[in-house]
Amino acid sequence: MADKIRVGIVGATVTPGGSGWGANAHVPALQALPEFELKAVCTAHEETARASAEKFGADLAFNDMSEMVAHPDVDLVSVVVRVPLHNKLVMPALAAKKPVFCEWPLGANLADATEMADAAKSAGVQTRVGLQAQSDPAIMHARDLIANGDIGDVVTANLKVMVGAITERGDGRIWQGRRENGANPMTIPGGHAIDALCHILGEFAEVSARVTTRIPMWKHAVTGEDYPVNAPDTVTAAGVLTSGVEVAYQVASVPHNASGTRLEIYGSKGTLVLTSASVNIGPSQLFLGIGKDAMAEITPPAGYTLIPADMAAGPGRNVGQGYARLAKTLLSGGDESPDFNDAVRRHALIDAMERSHRDGKVIKLV
Repeated sequence: MADKIRVGIVGATVTPGGSGWGANAHVPALQALPEFELKAVCTAHEETARASAEKFGADLAFNDMSEMVAHPDVDLVSVVVRVPLHNKLVMPALAAKKPVFCEWPLGANLADATEMADAAKSAGVQTRVGLQAQSDPAIMHARDLIANGDIGDVVTANLKVMVGAITERGDGRIWQGRRENGANPMTIPGGHAIDALCHILGEFAEVSARVTTRIPMWKHAVTGEDYPVNAPDTVTAAGVLTSGVEVAYQVASVPHNASGTRLEIYGSKGTLVLTSASVNIGPSQLFLGIGKDAMAEITPPAGYTLIPADMAAGPGRNVGQGYARLAKTLLSGGDESPDFNDAVRRHALIDAMERSHRDGKVIKLV
């Protein structure tokens, strides 16, 4: 590997119709971190590849994924495209024995994600998945506060995720209305939030859930046609962690005045509350109350911030935090999460919630 980690990214494009997450989050993160160089861009068409590479300052442009992953000047492959395409693009990178950073959700379903994790294990390469909440300074700090016993033994936790419903969409996002595509309120805002809870408190031992679609019709923004929706947009769950902590969880896509994410953790000595408009994007706020003291906001110590101080605020900040942790692993060794195995664990929890609703029973995970 060269002095810098040379990244080839697929899914960062300057043209309308792209998801925007690659260009607006991953590219700024990579450009801000001294350990990385954005070396190559791959898009579906030669002209957009060249335009995107020029815009982002990349030396190489590809419209063939197999060519990019085989290039000797690409050390790390970042996959930032629609979820149903992840497997198709991740697998060639793994076959080329290149480390891979893939956005979350890793797969369209548990089987899809498991296939990629198994392939990564066989290839023996480092992987990362875009569960950015784990790298948010507030969530990192909250995890340590719990581990250090600052609020005592955790008794119970309550997590609520309310996101604004987007019921009119063009081609770039309307595909998310189909359950089989694996990108919906349950998997994205809900998936990031429940991952943050598990990162702080530990994994679920069992879960019982209802998983429904409460807004069954969208409108196509271009054609004006009705678009039937079967992707889950409302989840209500109860579960117990391996530690014995009882958890209540709700995620919903609501028409008006969505309140964002709120995680309440109640311990024998005090209470810790985390709030955020979006835990994967951040910033999140932490509030702590010990004993009968009033809740007060606390600021994570500077050591939890891994990105340059002058990096602009925006969707790239927690993505940058995640890349900074990955750089430490690739350049210095270690095995920090979240990798593809962690993604499979999160997919398994989501799958368990769906099976619980379908079968009408509690699902045991351990």
